[in-house]
Amino acid sequence: MDTSQRRKSGINLPASMSETSLRLDNFSSSPKRGPSSFNLSSPLKSMSPRTISNLSSSSSPSKSVAACSDRFIPCRSSSRLHTFGLIEKASPVKEGGGGGNEAYTRLLRSELFGTDFGFSDFSAGNVKGGSPMSTSRNMLRFKTEHSPGPNSPYSPSILGHDSGISGEVSTPPKPPRKVPKTPHKVLDAPALQDDFYLNLVDWSSQNVLAVGLGTCVYLWSASNSKVTRLCDLGPNDGVCSVQWTREGSYISIGTSLGQVQVWDGTQCKRVRTMGGHQTRTGVLAWSSRILSSGSRDRNILQHDLRVPSDYISKLVGHKSEVCGLKWSHDDRELASGGNDNQLLVWNQHSQQPILKLTEHTAAVKAIAWSPHQSGLLASGGGTADRCIRFWNTTSGNQINSVDTGSQVCNLAWSKNVNELVSTHGYSQNQIMVWKYPSLAKVATLTGHSLRVLYLAMSPDGQTIVTGAGDETLRFWNVFPSVKTPASVKDTGLWSLGRTQIR
Repeated sequence: MDTSQRRKSGINLPASMSETSLRLDNFSSSPKRGPSSFNLSSPLKSMSPRTISNLSSSSSPSKSVAACSDRFIPCRSSSRLHTFGLIEKASPVKEGGGGGNEAYTRLLRSELFGTDFGFSDFSAGNVKGGSPMSTSRNMLRFKTEHSPGPNSPYSPSILGHDSGISGEVSTPPKPPRKVPKTPHKVLDAPALQDDFYLNLVDWSSQNVLAVGLGTCVYLWSASNSKVTRLCDLGPNDGVCSVQWTREGSYISIGTSLGQVQVWDGTQCKRVRTMGGHQTRTGVLAWSSRILSSGSRDRNILQHDLRVPSDYISKLVGHKSEVCGLKWSHDDRELASGGNDNQLLVWNQHSQQPILKLTEHTAAVKAIAWSPHQSGLLASGGGTADRCIRFWNTTSGNQINSVDTGSQVCNLAWSKNVNELVSTHGYSQNQIMVWKYPSLAKVATLTGHSLRVLYLAMSPDGQTIVTGAGDETLRFWNVFPSVKTPASVKDTGLWSLGRTQIR
């Protein structure tokens, strides 16, 4: 068989092989065989392995017997477009040259893949009002920058955007908010006790900080840094807790003898003294009208200044000292924590707790109600527990928990953003800011040399003050605020309880 005859047949055969040596089966006559199946006749058996290898690598029959060709046509449905390098990139020579490069690329794609491949539909279907090829450049660039896998042209990063913005490059994620690692002010607080069960610091809505130091209570105005001694309980008593009313005009003081005193903070005048506890009153909590006090005698007393009696009701449920107490923002529920590792929830009218939460394995002092979600309560356990737990008080279920690695002393929820801050004791004495509900750490602050037992927040919700047995109060800017805080702006070490500045 000469060269011209072999060329007409459409099959490239070795020179030593005749056309009769190879018989192609008709596809219609052999339905069990695929279009590419073929039989080797007996003369082919005498061929050398090298001749068979050359034959198999150089010939591949097509679907039609009448039109045999050695051209290999791949299955278009399984093609990987990135291997052809057809990503539309503007040529540096033809940039701004009238779109000639783009027209050539469209023509090349059409010739190679045909118009029925769906490439144009894919581009236009994701961009509203766009022509089939007008947005493919941005889409492919988006794929190139964000595709999780280099082998798939149908990247989820492209196909997942069906809202009409897939032609735009996504904006980078917002960088995490920066929280200053050092306090912007430090107050000297001599005789600030290192006692886990006391609550000696509170910040009023009128921007006045109250601190219990020994037998005295001092008021520090954040607007002008003026220090005022509110009271001195004398040598036989001591300050165990302080708590401002929500309006910020009156302040309650719990004493070592079990009394609860109410003072007018503006006139530095005592308004009321109420008894009822047998021993020290370590925690206080105001609602709109009711003052609750918790004591080492394991009881919670409800006080009402509008009635002459010392208290209007007694809540009995804890088996050890009550050290945590917080009213919900709507005044419907009161949460209490004790040294018996219990977290109890009471309502306005019941004398028995409506919830007994016993998952903590250490004393529960840190309690905070979320201002963003009704019925969401956070609590923290002591040294043997170290966990912050989140509760739905409507269902009584624990929503989430996180192990902080240290004794949890205080919790406070930001009113500006859905975040909360926790202060810690053994063993790291740190301050931590958390996002909710992801519980991702925003910042970890250190500076106190002893347990960070006290925590209060400024009226604008941006600044917190922390206190420790190292006899210092430290002010930290941890939360964002719409308005610039009117609180402490200068930096320095001031003396609280003394007349001079150190």
